[in-house]
Amino acid sequence: MFDLIDSSMFIEGSIIAKYLILGVFLLVIASFVAGYIDAIAGGAGLILIPAFILTGLPPQLALGQEKLVSTIGTVAAIKNFVKNKSVIWSVVPAGLISALAGAYVGAKVILLLPAETLSMVIVGLLPVGLIAATVKGKIKKSAENQVKTNFLAIFVVCFIVGFYDGFFGPGTGSLFIIALALINKFGLLQASATSKIFNFSSNIGAFVAFAIAGKMAYLIGIPMIFGSLLGNHIGSIHAIKTNGEIIRKVLFFTVGIMMVTLSVKYFTGA
Repeated sequence: MFDLIDSSMFIEGSIIAKYLILGVFLLVIASFVAGYIDAIAGGAGLILIPAFILTGLPPQLALGQEKLVSTIGTVAAIKNFVKNKSVIWSVVPAGLISALAGAYVGAKVILLLPAETLSMVIVGLLPVGLIAATVKGKIKKSAENQVKTNFLAIFVVCFIVGFYDGFFGPGTGSLFIIALALINKFGLLQASATSKIFNFSSNIGAFVAFAIAGKMAYLIGIPMIFGSLLGNHIGSIHAIKTNGEIIRKVLFFTVGIMMVTLSVKYFTGA
C-alpha cells in the first residue's frame, strides 16, 4: 500500500515538474520574442505581461517580473546601438533622471491598487500600449535627419512616459520613440536607439519599487533574462539594417489575440 502511494505521488510530482518545465520554456520563448520586438519597435510588455498573467502570476508580480526581464534584456540592444553610434547623447542627461523618477512614482502608485482592480486596469490599458507600438510606423516618414534639442520638453515628456512605464509599461519604448521623432525630429533609428537609454532608466526606477515591495520571482526570471538578452541582441541588429515593418504587423496580431484572451479571462472569471 505504501509503495502504491509513493508511486502515485512520484508520478504526480513528475507530471507537475513537466508542466513547470514546459511553462518556463514557453516564458523563455516569450521573453526572446518580446526582446526582439522591443529592440526594434518597443512593446516588450505587450508580450510579457499577458504571458505572465496567463501562466498564473498575480498582476503585481507580473508587472514586477516584466521589469526584471526587460531591464536586463535591454542592455544587449543598448550595446549594439551605442556601437553603431545611433544614440544622440546630447539629450540623454535631460531625460535620464526624469524618466527614472517618473517610473518610480508610477510603480509606487500601481502598488497601492488591489489585485482585482489592477487586473481590470491591465486589460483596459493594453490597447493604449498596442496603439503606441503600432502608430510609431505612421510618423517615421516625417522624421528628419536634423536633430533638434529641447531639454525642457524632453525632461517633461520623459517624466510622463516614465510614470506610465512604472504604472503599466507596455508600449513605453514606442512612446519614447514617438516623442523623440515629433519633438526633436530624430530619424527612426536615432529615436529607437536613444529611447532605449530612457527606457532602461525608467525600467530601473520601476524595478527598484517592485523589488522593494517583493514583487519579483528571481529564480524563474533567470532563464527568461537570457531569452530577452538574445532577443534584444538580434532585434537591435535587425533594427539597424531594416525598418522592422513586419514586426509591427506581427506585434499587432499577437497582442490582439492576447487582449481577447485576457479580456475573456477577467470578464468571465474563467
